[in-house]
Amino acid sequence: MILYITVAVVTALLASLVDNHPRRQSHTLTRQQLCNRVCLTAIFLILFLLSACRLNVGNDYAKYVEFMHLVNCDAYVPTEIGFNLLVRLIYGLSGYENFLLVFAFYSFVTALFFLLAMYEQSDEFGLAFFLFMTLGYYFQTFSTVRYYLALALALYSMKFVLRKQWGRFVVLILLGAAFHKSLLVVIPLYFLASLPWKKWQLAIAAVFCTTFLFLQDFYLKLVIFLYPTYEDTEYLEGGTSYISILRCAAVLFFAGIVYLLRRREEGRKTITAGETESGEITKNTGCETGINGTENATNIEEEKEWNQRFWFYTYLNLGALVLYVFCSFLPIISRIGYYLMVSQILFLPMLLKAVPDKKWRRLFRAGILLAAVLYFAMYLKKGANDGVLILPYKTFFFHEMVEILSDVN
Repeated sequence: MILYITVAVVTALLASLVDNHPRRQSHTLTRQQLCNRVCLTAIFLILFLLSACRLNVGNDYAKYVEFMHLVNCDAYVPTEIGFNLLVRLIYGLSGYENFLLVFAFYSFVTALFFLLAMYEQSDEFGLAFFLFMTLGYYFQTFSTVRYYLALALALYSMKFVLRKQWGRFVVLILLGAAFHKSLLVVIPLYFLASLPWKKWQLAIAAVFCTTFLFLQDFYLKLVIFLYPTYEDTEYLEGGTSYISILRCAAVLFFAGIVYLLRRREEGRKTITAGETESGEITKNTGCETGINGTENATNIEEEKEWNQRFWFYTYLNLGALVLYVFCSFLPIISRIGYYLMVSQILFLPMLLKAVPDKKWRRLFRAGILLAAVLYFAMYLKKGANDGVLILPYKTFFFHEMVEILSDVN
């Protein structure tokens, strides 16, 4: 536990030195850009090495080693073609069942895409990364490695959705689905979240959500069709997460507050500008008019972009809340919900930056940081429990791999 806390603190401090919106100078590497490169490289190496050097750490580590062994023996495994081909390639090049290198590959790609997503899309990299660590996303990559690779790609793909680059979005999702097919669900979900919903459309969607209450058998059959290996297993028991419900509700409540504060600030500025125009006589040259026109156009474009991102992230979190409340009978609800909830590490820094009053901004920041730290403490407290199993940390430098099922038989 001390190791994990140390890693979280050190990487968070390094992330606080990163400015992901630095001023650029042509043909010149600024001090901030150099600082960014050094800090990002250090963060990546720490995250990658901690994950790649682990041994039998994670809820299903041994199960994955078993899957890899069966793939190498040309036996049936319920994993996707990307995973199977990767195992065959690495095992073939290594000349033996080098499962450590397979896990290292997943660690490398997963950490890389999470960092790229936060650096390119967040309003404040330091806060986004802090949330990434304290909300458990990084440490959960020790388990269900295929899914968290898909989750990293899902987060990275959000920029293509916002830019309406649907071709790149679909190609990236299809590539990720070769490692975990549940990723395909984000194609319709992210598309729906990107739409400019009207009130009557939201009302129809709300009515549709009620079908989850009385058509549960139909939706379960659909899940079994997509995941035939779930049939007659404990995976069909379903269940929901009250912590996830609380997180989504809190984020949406905060989003509503920020939206109202922003609207009030815009109204105040409009009134002030109107009083200035009516009470003062100013002379503008053609050049000044051109500059003002350019500034107004830029402001309008920035406001349009902000609203687009705001509603996209809002609908993602609203969708996650609906799923956790109405679809608790679905066995894959947590996986679908996380594809939507992961947007919170981008959404919260965006909302915090949009708070117009500095005092309120500091207060909200303190609340977010405190809530994240408490969540992290709760997560580490259950780190040794079944379903998590990230504690104690073991590395192949000092420990041996336990026998897998094939070895026992």
